[in-house]
Amino acid sequence: MGPRRAPELYGAPFASYALQVDPSTGLLIAVGGGGATKAGIKNGMHFLQLEQINGRLRQDAHCQLLRFQVHQQKGNKAKKAGSKEQGPRQRKGAAPAEKKCGAETQHEGLELRVENWQPAQTDFSSDPLQKVVCFNHDNTLLATGGTNGYVRVQKVPGLEKVLEFKAHEGEIEDPALGPDVKLVTMGQDLKASVWQKDQLNGPTFSSTPYHYQACRFGQVPDQPRLRQPAPCYLTAWDGSNFLPLRTKSCGHEVISCLNVSESGTFLGPGTVTGSVAIYIAFSLQCLYYVREAHGIVVTDVAFLPEKGHGPELLGSHETALFSVAMDSHCQLHLLPSLKTVSVRLLLLLCVRLTVVTILRLQSVFPGFL
Repeated sequence: MGPRRAPELYGAPFASYALQVDPSTGLLIAVGGGGATKAGIKNGMHFLQLEQINGRLRQDAHCQLLRFQVHQQKGNKAKKAGSKEQGPRQRKGAAPAEKKCGAETQHEGLELRVENWQPAQTDFSSDPLQKVVCFNHDNTLLATGGTNGYVRVQKVPGLEKVLEFKAHEGEIEDPALGPDVKLVTMGQDLKASVWQKDQLNGPTFSSTPYHYQACRFGQVPDQPRLRQPAPCYLTAWDGSNFLPLRTKSCGHEVISCLNVSESGTFLGPGTVTGSVAIYIAFSLQCLYYVREAHGIVVTDVAFLPEKGHGPELLGSHETALFSVAMDSHCQLHLLPSLKTVSVRLLLLLCVRLTVVTILRLQSVFPGFL
């Protein structure tokens, strides 16, 4: 016999630390969150109404709409003259709010009044459970969904029914209301559908094993303004008077580290996007470049020494540069001999001149070839 498990009534989107049942209303109040720590977890308070459904205690099958108003506090009321009431001294700004209709919350001179407005229900099955709710962009329509797969769209504030239809087999996970009563629904049946009123207005995404969870409508401009990154530059300075000698653009990648070869011939920059390059220090000409060699910020670069065992390890190459990054990898970048590069450039130039000459002769003498 397996271990006995209690039925799960409710799952909070935060770590719960306190629980209380209000005897007058039967509301179950759950409080939790990250507290005063800066852990990125928001604090929250949930009010849950419990009902007897088929002999079992369940969470409310309704969606309760609340209305809230924010008022500026005018200060604590003074005690009546001659009052001899004594008690523990309250901290400044921590005086309890007077009981009024609905709930009240005070914080830093503001008073938040919350009142029950109207209930809305979508799931009318034998075991109903209101699951999700959303408004459209101007808060004139309200879409609700339950565990029976039905979606209901109602007008706000009167809650007159506009639409009601079955969208999924099983629970509705997340609806989204768009313009012209366009609706996107996602369910536990691993389907996502686009509706125009109660008719399918697009494909039903069900051929993949993904669980669709979130969808929202938004206005996207036809030509969005994309912020272009600022150009970055390499500058050679005169060490005697600290005046710039020459400056050259090195693209839009921000340099995260830089090193100079032992003879001062080459520069080796690394970037925050993981790229590595080798420049001639005198002319700032780029001889070697690997885009996103690491894929993450390069933390340091170092040239192979030009003395000791350096020339032996370098072999026929002009120089070698090592790079390390936050991906825990070390890479070796070899620059071929400049003499070899010159021969290759000369051959390429000869081939190009030959092709250009043949094409010009063909244009002058059509029967040349």
